[in-house]
Order: sequence, then C-alpha cells, then structure tokens
Amino acid sequence: MTQMPGTIKAAKMTDTKISARNVQVYYGDTHAIKDVNIEIGSRAVTAFIGPSGCGKSTFLRCLNRMNDTIDICRVEGNIDLDGEDIYDSRVDPVQLRAKVGMVFQKPNPFPKSIYDNIAYGPRIHGLVRKKAELDEIVASSLQKAGLWNEVKDRLDGPGTGLSGGQQQRLCIARAIAVSPEVILMDEPCSALDPIATAKVEELIDELRENFTIVIVTHSMQQAARVSQRTAFFHMGNLVEIGDTQDIFTNPVDKRTQDYITGRFG
Repeated sequence: MTQMPGTIKAAKMTDTKISARNVQVYYGDTHAIKDVNIEIGSRAVTAFIGPSGCGKSTFLRCLNRMNDTIDICRVEGNIDLDGEDIYDSRVDPVQLRAKVGMVFQKPNPFPKSIYDNIAYGPRIHGLVRKKAELDEIVASSLQKAGLWNEVKDRLDGPGTGLSGGQQQRLCIARAIAVSPEVILMDEPCSALDPIATAKVEELIDELRENFTIVIVTHSMQQAARVSQRTAFFHMGNLVEIGDTQDIFTNPVDKRTQDYITGRFG
C-alpha cells in the first residue's frame, strides 16, 4: 500500500483534453500547489478529492486562469487545452473562460431575468445575430440543464427568485450557453439539499456525453457516484489519480487509503 512520495498511479485514458505538467502555484511566498502532473480525459467526469486546504480548488482555478484575478498568485508550469498552452501570452483569458466554463460553490445568478442570465454570455461573445437564435440558445441551455419545464413560463422572472437547486442549474445552463468544451465545478452541491444534489448529479452524468467535466467535491460518495476518474490531493500535492473504482477500492498510496477510510480529513 505504501508508495514513494511523488509517484502517481495513472489510469489508462484516451483522448486527453487537458494536460498539466509540473504546475506550481504560489500565493506570495506560500507554495500552495507543488509539481502537479495530470491528464484529464475528454467527455468524462474527473473528481478532485482531498481535505480542506489541500489545493484542489486552487488547482481547478488554474484550468481557466481564474487565479489571474488574484494579485499575489503566481502559476508556473504548463497547462495545455487540446495541445495549446492556456498560459501563452497570446491567449485571451476571457475567450478561454468561454471554452472552459465554471460553476461555483454557491449559486450566483445575475440580478437579471432567467432569460437574460442565459442570454448574457452569447450576447457579449457575439454568438448570435437574431433574437430567434438567442431564444433557441436559451431554451436549449435550460433543457440541457434540466430546468426548462420548471421555468419556461416565467423566463422574465428574476433568476434570484428560484430555489437554491434551481439557481445552481441555472448557473450550469448559463455556462452551457456559450458552448464550452470544459465545465469546471467547484463543490457545486455543497449548498444544496439532498434532493437538489441528486438532480445536479443526474445532470452531471448527462452532460458528460458532450462536455469534459472536472468537479471538486468534499463528498467521497459524490465522487464515487458521478466520476470516472478521481484525483486525490493532499497538502498541495497530487498524491494519486486513477479510475474512480480503483481509487476507492484499491488505492496505491497509504495517504489515499487513510483519507478514504476516514483516518484524517
């Protein structure tokens, strides 16, 4: 069971969507992420698990350059999306975030109507020319997010007027509306009740047919339910990554075993 530090079990995988090599993240003088190497497969769900403060959300934010918004944060190493370095100076972070969307821990609908929440992205990115095209994107995005039947008769109503679970699915629909290739989810169910959580998990399973999904979760049960691959982070290190079933039934590293059996975390 014990494995040498720095060695990582990797599952067999084809169709790599994101490849990270020797990624380091610093907050000022604090070395938050250390030597992370990972490949994330296309059209699959990869779960990041680990105790609080282990670096999983920090690394997730590297995948669409959200850490750029933090002045004291510095990212080193290489992260490629479809073979292209997302940290290349020629890459526009705004356009990158259209390709790599993000759903946050707490639902954050805009203070606009349900319709305008979905329409916002396609409008600012110039994806539509006619109202009919925008109507189609709004309807399609809400359908993909499993929300259309619940809101189709009140699209002019405020997005903030929805329940917590509906707001989170609205935020997922908003991310889908700009036709991303990757959806990042940072503990998307932590603020939801069990029924809303089940709906979001069902939605994630449906979305992976068309999107690459990376989810950070504190719930090992959730990781086991929704993901095909799981990565375990500990103290800023990526300890182990592999097929989800293998990680939970036959981990290579003792730290992974101790975490999934509740010895720490």
